[in-house]
Amino acid sequence: MTVNQGFLLTRDWRDARSGLALEFWLATPQGSKALRVTNQESVCFLRQSDQAQLAKVLEKHRGWRVQTLSLLTHDGLAVSALYSRSHVQQREAVKLLSDAGIVTWEADVRPADRYLMERFITADIAYQPGPISRGYIAPKQVKPAAVSEIKLKVLSIDIETSMNGLQLFSIALQGQGVSRVYMVGASEDQHFAESELDLIACASVRECLDKFLRAIRLLDPDIIIGWNVIGFDLWMLQRFCDQQSIKFNLGRDGSTPRWREEPDSERRYIHIAGRVALDGIDLVKAAAFSFDSYSLQQVSQSVLGVGKLIAGSDGGAEIARLFDTDKPALAHYNLQDCQLVSDIFAKLNLLDFAVARARLTGLPLDRIGGSVAAFEYAYLPLLHRAGFVAPNLGEIESDVISPGGYVMDSIPGLYDDVLVLDFKSLYPSIIRSFLIDPCGYWLAKNGQYKVDQIVRGFNEAYFAREGHLLPGIIEKLWAARDQAKAEKNQPLSYAIKIIMNSFYGVLGSEGCRFFDPRVCSSITLRGHEIIQRSKQWIESQGFAVIYGDTDSLFVWVGAAKNGLNPQAVGAQLALGLNQWWTQTIRAEHQLSSALEVEFETHFKRFFMPTIRGSEAGSKKRYAGIITNERGADELKFKGLESVRTDWTRLARDFQTELYWRLFHGEAVDQWIIDLVAELRAGVKDDQLVYRKRLRRKLEDYAKSRPPHVQAAHKLAQAGLAPKRGDWVEYFITINGPEPKATRTSSIDYQHYLDRQLQPVAEAILPFFGYSFSGLVDSQIRLL
Repeated sequence: MTVNQGFLLTRDWRDARSGLALEFWLATPQGSKALRVTNQESVCFLRQSDQAQLAKVLEKHRGWRVQTLSLLTHDGLAVSALYSRSHVQQREAVKLLSDAGIVTWEADVRPADRYLMERFITADIAYQPGPISRGYIAPKQVKPAAVSEIKLKVLSIDIETSMNGLQLFSIALQGQGVSRVYMVGASEDQHFAESELDLIACASVRECLDKFLRAIRLLDPDIIIGWNVIGFDLWMLQRFCDQQSIKFNLGRDGSTPRWREEPDSERRYIHIAGRVALDGIDLVKAAAFSFDSYSLQQVSQSVLGVGKLIAGSDGGAEIARLFDTDKPALAHYNLQDCQLVSDIFAKLNLLDFAVARARLTGLPLDRIGGSVAAFEYAYLPLLHRAGFVAPNLGEIESDVISPGGYVMDSIPGLYDDVLVLDFKSLYPSIIRSFLIDPCGYWLAKNGQYKVDQIVRGFNEAYFAREGHLLPGIIEKLWAARDQAKAEKNQPLSYAIKIIMNSFYGVLGSEGCRFFDPRVCSSITLRGHEIIQRSKQWIESQGFAVIYGDTDSLFVWVGAAKNGLNPQAVGAQLALGLNQWWTQTIRAEHQLSSALEVEFETHFKRFFMPTIRGSEAGSKKRYAGIITNERGADELKFKGLESVRTDWTRLARDFQTELYWRLFHGEAVDQWIIDLVAELRAGVKDDQLVYRKRLRRKLEDYAKSRPPHVQAAHKLAQAGLAPKRGDWVEYFITINGPEPKATRTSSIDYQHYLDRQLQPVAEAILPFFGYSFSGLVDSQIRLL
């Protein structure tokens, strides 16, 4: 029996005469393959007690059948399955039933997803080939496959247009051995060939689009990448094709893309049959890389040390000028953007990350976020086999309020030798250790269990010791991550970490059908207990705990040091705490501990500030000096201005240099005086720009107009109206906020002194015997 294997690119379904048809495009060693699974049914569930009424409600409705099952709802009611020959028919049936007061469950699960998840298929598919019809294989069998190396064909694209988006200038392609630009505006027979650039002259926009689409068919990429490639490049190409009455047939089957826009949002999604469009911006964020700005210029400079060939606020005008006067130069610029995206993907392993995440979650390769969907994809098939159907969103009600993580009151001050002990993946390890699970809760609630058959949680929750699901899911992920780390597979390791740590957030989210405050509070309140009792144990060893935050404890070696090596102290405390928890959980709960404490960081010098205007210690804000991997001192900040992108570069650089000097015993008084003088003299003007994103449309800021919105309105008055999601750069002037691009008033230097420098300085200077106002006043007296 021949069995072939492929990596899942896209999934879809359509209603056909013979029933629901599911379509799957795969990347295989032999090229792309399309599977079509026919004669399928869409399914949802309803109470068995509603079956008699069901027949009356659907007596004029066709294409359905009902079957009694041995499944229960979360509160123990028996259910039956309602099967429909088409998804449209199911939606119509569900509406009729809802109007009649009959509840259905899992009607929102997409047919293709259900088919895959119930077979435990995520991304790697094994199939037994069957007959081929119209390019689609009708497989005899489909099942999950072992992970194999399948090289995906990737093509980076980028377009250039006029500033108003009405005119297409050029389309660049890079990848699969091609470095090519299609340029509008030259004669048909004109062709430029250079060493690293194939410049194809096109006599018209229509010809440019035709040649681009032909190249897509010939190169046949699995993955199309770019920077804002969906929201701009592909969307604009769709518009240009519509204007030229050209079919935008990007699909491998010759179909046009399907577009979807979020309500009240400018965010767009695209479905291309057999191909996946991956946006670099989305993937960089999903992989938790952080940049001051996610513009291609900023990210490429930070990651590659190389930027765009044209940068700056007048880039649009320069592009238009090059289109009119120097098309080869514009082609180089266009292609460079493609190359930067390809290089960023390679340097940050973004494609590997996306593939690893798809293999873990079963979600489409281009699905960004989707923690709830990932949880349900893994959980639903196991839940069905455990004898339950999933509840509907918002169905589970409770008056319990689940708290967040435990944040300890800090002891402010300046310290030498502070150790950070961190519970590795605390919430997942709590789920594993204490068997916390929605299904386990339902089993314990609906069954007749003895005391020794349950584990008590919080808020009157308790969990069955047998039959739970989530602890096992996390245990497998945990083992997979350990293996990935051992194999130095960073993308896979990080993808597992993100998914595993998201499971608590999912259970604690009202956007999840399994949300139950009794379940999620059993996680967070257990976390509170673990941090508090760990603090007590550490203090019993003679050390002070000066702060704790959710899964970390900050331990001051302090007077108890007595010549001890802080690194050795940290390692001994972690080992001892792990042993104590293993013994405690076994003795108190008769369970095995999955808690794992790690000695994470040694701060040689550490500063915990006070809350501004108070003597109380702050939370989630601190700074310190560590020794990095190169053996050099490195300054680390948490929650302070140097890591906040909404503060000016002046404040962030000032804080970094100030703390460095103070931690190393260097003089700061004259340096501060000189800096303030430079500020007032205009030397630091380029560091005074505020930068903030518009979270709403400009016209939606009716009741409140913060500074960046005021600046945005002034931009609009100058004909440069920013859109939702755009960054607004502005100064504070003597006449209020003014955009950087159109500022006419003098800068209000006193504002920057009072609102940017002084708050930074006053947080730490008093601990060293200085007063910022005293230093500044002394300078003024000398003027």
